[in-house]
Order: sequence, then structure tokens, then C-alpha cells
Amino acid sequence: MGCGNVFFTLIITLSVALITYNILISANASLKQELPGPSTSSIIDPIIQMPVEKSRKYGSNAEKRLFHTAVTASDSVYNTWQCRVMYYWFKKHRNGPNSDMGGFTRILHSGKPDNYMNEIPTFIAQPLPAGMDQGYIVLNRPWAFVQWLQKADIKEDYILMAEPDHIIVKPIPNLSKDGLGAAFPFFYIEPKKYESVLRKYFPEEKGPITNIDPIGNSPVIVGKDSLKKIAPTWMNVSLAMKKDPETDKAFGWVLEMYAYAVSSALHGVGNILYKDFMIQPPWDTEIGNKFIIHYTYGCDYDLKGRLTYGKIGEWRFDKRSFDTEAPPRNLPLPPPGVPESVVTLVKMVNEATSNIPNWGS
Repeated sequence: MGCGNVFFTLIITLSVALITYNILISANASLKQELPGPSTSSIIDPIIQMPVEKSRKYGSNAEKRLFHTAVTASDSVYNTWQCRVMYYWFKKHRNGPNSDMGGFTRILHSGKPDNYMNEIPTFIAQPLPAGMDQGYIVLNRPWAFVQWLQKADIKEDYILMAEPDHIIVKPIPNLSKDGLGAAFPFFYIEPKKYESVLRKYFPEEKGPITNIDPIGNSPVIVGKDSLKKIAPTWMNVSLAMKKDPETDKAFGWVLEMYAYAVSSALHGVGNILYKDFMIQPPWDTEIGNKFIIHYTYGCDYDLKGRLTYGKIGEWRFDKRSFDTEAPPRNLPLPPPGVPESVVTLVKMVNEATSNIPNWGS
């Protein structure tokens, strides 16, 4: 594609994105179009012309570099039980050694309170207008972050974006530094492989395609002011990608992850890639020095402890087995021979469910 065509495509894409953002703001008139805080020292986001406040310090928070943990979720049974388990372990490790963990917020994008507002600190975000997610509910994530960053009083200077199916294994320090975010690298995020598609959103004048890190939005620790710039662009790029058939086909269920990686690069926010940020059983078998267990994959084993992935095992743990009701207390432990990561995962779920009041209600 020639430079002229690239430039034209970029203009069209960003114009559509900006129009979409204005539509969303109009559809949610209660939202302020300026970010909170004093307006005397703001800078302008060059991508979407969003005012962003300069960094402010909060005493000891600045010295410890605390980060605020934020998790987006729907009000489904499936998301809710995962959030309850996640928050249990957040509280267990928050004040541990080397922790820079500050506050916690579940960003609930159902648009209304649920029964767990008193158990989990929660911010209510509005979902996208009907039909705009095109059946891809994950598009509500960047839009929910835009609302939260606009309206919430976030004391910490850094944000950890996490997910409901994350279990914190030990206290997490602030892994970001020198203006860079800290992120987990995903093997299936491959900017170089999809360069021709990504150039629709990341033009050649922004630099080599390798400026786009192989990350999603989670887990990521990033400066709050950086995220305030990235989040609206992330939302707009996600919507533009979903509307483009070629991009939608190329990226599928990880489209929103690519959108975050592109948006971070557009704003010049690079990331330190931490492979030890988390593990993903059953493929990762040891806990080691990791901070998070991400239980996105099903764990299937026979009674001799052999992995039967792709086939339902005689013993199994799969979060999707509990999409309409929470898992019961005291799930059976794996048979001998199953890796440490899977055993630890089930033990941690069991401890949480045994100690969370009114589990299963």
C-alpha cells in the first residue's frame, strides 16, 4: 500500500473513531467531557484531543509508587464469582512484603448495582449502546475504563489492569519504571505477522511495527496519566477494528488486546515485558516467582495425572463449567502427578470459597 493510501486510511479510521466517541459521550450525558481535577494545567492528547491532567503526587503514595487494581466485569454469575475469589486474594496479599498494592475497584459495566456492592469496592459504568459491541462483549472494557478514569477519585499514581480470572499468588510490587508500563507478553499477539492489518491504525510515520508490544491490556501496570491518554484511543481503535471485516477476521477474540497494544504505542508508552508477571495453567506448570495465576484455560487430566487437553478429563477444573452457578465449596483436588500450578489454583479457589461469607448465594 502506498503512503498516500495509508494516510487516507488513517484519516478515515480516526475520523470514524472520533465520531463514535462523540456519539458515546452524547449517549451518556451524565459523564463529564473533562477528566476530574484542576483544569489549569492540562495537556491535549494528540490522538483524540482528550484533555489529560498532569501528574499529581499524593505524599507517601508517590514514595511507595502505589498502584490501584482495577477489574472490569459484567454482572453475570460467571464474572461475579471470579471477582469475589480475586478480591479475596487481593486482600490477603495487599499488605504483604514488597507490596505496592493500593486500592481496588471492580468496574461493573452492567449500568446498575448488584448484590455485591458491599463486598467488593465497585464503580458502576454504563455499557455501550445496544448493538455497538456487535456481540463482542469485551468492547465494554475500554469504554468502562474511560468512564472510570473520568469520574473516579483515584488516589494512586499507577493502575494495575487485571481480570476476574486472575488469582494473586503473592504481593505485587510496582514493576513499571522510567515512564514505561509493565506488561505480560502473550505469544499469540504478533504485530509483525499482522503488519499489513495494523498499519491501518498505526501508520508508518509512527515508527516500526515492533513499537507495538505483544501485550493486551491485562495484566498491565501503567501510570495513571498515561492510561488517561491511552484509554479513549483504545476504545476508539477497538470499535474501528471491530467494524473492519479484515481486522475482525484476523484478530477474532483477541481484537481488543491488539487495540490496547496499538493505542499504547500511538501514545509512545512502551512496556517492560515481564514473563514472570503471571502463569497460565495447565501449560505453565510451576509457580516459581510469578505473581498471578490466570486460569483462562481448562485443566483436564486422567486419574494418573496425565494432561488430556482437548478431551474432557476424568478430573477437570474449567471456569466455564461454572457459567450459570458458582463452583461449590471444597472442589476435589487433582490426582497425584498433576503440576503444582493446577494444584495451587484449586487450593486457592477452595480457600477463598470457604472463607467468603454467603458463598453460592
